Amino acid sequence: MPSCSPKRLAAVPRAVIMQPTTQCLPMDCTYCYLPLRKEKHLMTVDVARAVAEQVNAWAADDPVFEVVWHGGEPLATGREHLAALMAPFDGVKHSVQTNAALVDDSWCEFLLDHEVAVGVSIDGPAEMNTHRVTLVGRPGFQVTMRGIDRLRRHGIPFSAIAVVSDPDPADASRFYEFFAELGVTTLGVNVEEEEGVNLTAPTPDIGRAVEFWAALADAWRANPVVRLREIQRVLNFAGAVLQGQVTAPLPASAPWDPLPTVAYDGGVVMLSPELAGFTDERFGDFTTGNVLGLGLDVLVAEAEERTPWIAEFWKGVDACRAACPSFAFCGGAHPANRYFEHDGRMDGTRTRYCTTAKIALLEGVTRHVREHAH
Repeated sequence: MPSCSPKRLAAVPRAVIMQPTTQCLPMDCTYCYLPLRKEKHLMTVDVARAVAEQVNAWAADDPVFEVVWHGGEPLATGREHLAALMAPFDGVKHSVQTNAALVDDSWCEFLLDHEVAVGVSIDGPAEMNTHRVTLVGRPGFQVTMRGIDRLRRHGIPFSAIAVVSDPDPADASRFYEFFAELGVTTLGVNVEEEEGVNLTAPTPDIGRAVEFWAALADAWRANPVVRLREIQRVLNFAGAVLQGQVTAPLPASAPWDPLPTVAYDGGVVMLSPELAGFTDERFGDFTTGNVLGLGLDVLVAEAEERTPWIAEFWKGVDACRAACPSFAFCGGAHPANRYFEHDGRMDGTRTRYCTTAKIALLEGVTRHVREHAH
C-alpha cells in the first residue's frame, strides 16, 4: 500500500554508486564490511545500460552528476570490461575508489583517457596500516604506495579515504602530515565501524575521539594544504548556523539524497551502500528493485513505498531528532550502522559511528575553534 506520509527522499540523486565487481584484489582488510569480496561477480553491460538510460537524463540537468565506481576493487573488473560499463554514460563525471594495488602505467593511461577522478584507500603511514593486508596476509602498504607513485608520475591527482581503528590524539599530527606530504587533494577520515561482516570494531571512547578530532584540526590549521572532509563539514555547518540557515533540530521534511547503489546484478539499495549483498528475514535483500526490471527513475521515485526498511529507518531518525542535541549536525545515524549495531533494527538511535564520527567530531573541532578564536 502506498504511504500517505510526505516523501523524505529527494526525487533526483546527486550521484549513483556502481559496483562493477564484488572482488577486492589483492586486499583483505580486517575491517572490511563486504560479504562477497573474495568472489568474482562482474556487472553486465546490460545493467550499466539500464542505469545510464536514466542517469544521462539527470546529468543533462546537472553538469556535476557523478557515477562512482566503488565496492570491491573497481580495477579488478579489468580495463576492457570497465570501459564497456562506462561507455553508455554521457555527460557524467566518473570516479573510482581504489586500493591502487593494481595501478600500472596502462591503468594510468585509462584513467586519463576516460577523465576518471581517483580516490585511494590508505590509512596513513605504514605503522597505521596494519589492518590493510593482502589476501595472503602480507602488509598491503607497499603495494598501495607503488600504485600511488604511478599516479603521481602520470600527474593524476587523487583524494584519499583513511580508516582509523584507534583514534589516538597522539597519532593525529603524523597521520595528517603523511597525507600532506603525499599530495592528496582531499582526505576523508572514517572511524572503523561495526557493520557488515566486520563485527569486531573496537568500542569507542568518546573523550579520546574528541581529542583526536581536535588534534587533527590543529594539524590541519598548522598546514592547511589538504581539504579535510570532516573538518570542512563542521565549518560549513557552523557557517550555515551563523547565517541563520540551520535551525536545531532539522525539519523532518529536509530531503535526503537517495544515493542509489547499483550492485553487480542490477539490484538497487538506497541510502546505504553498506547494505548491498546482505539479506534479512524481515527486509529481504534490502533492495528497492532491479534496474533490469524497472527504470532507476521509478525505483528512486517509489523507493519509500517499495522498501519496507526505510519506514522503520525514518522512525529511528525521528527518535534521534527528538532526543539528540547534535542532530542538526548529524542528521541521524546511517542505516547500516543502525541495523548492524541494533540487532537488525533500523529504529534504534545512537550508534558507535555517530558517537565517534559525528558527535565527537563536532565537539573536537568546536574545541579547536574555541582555542584558536583569537
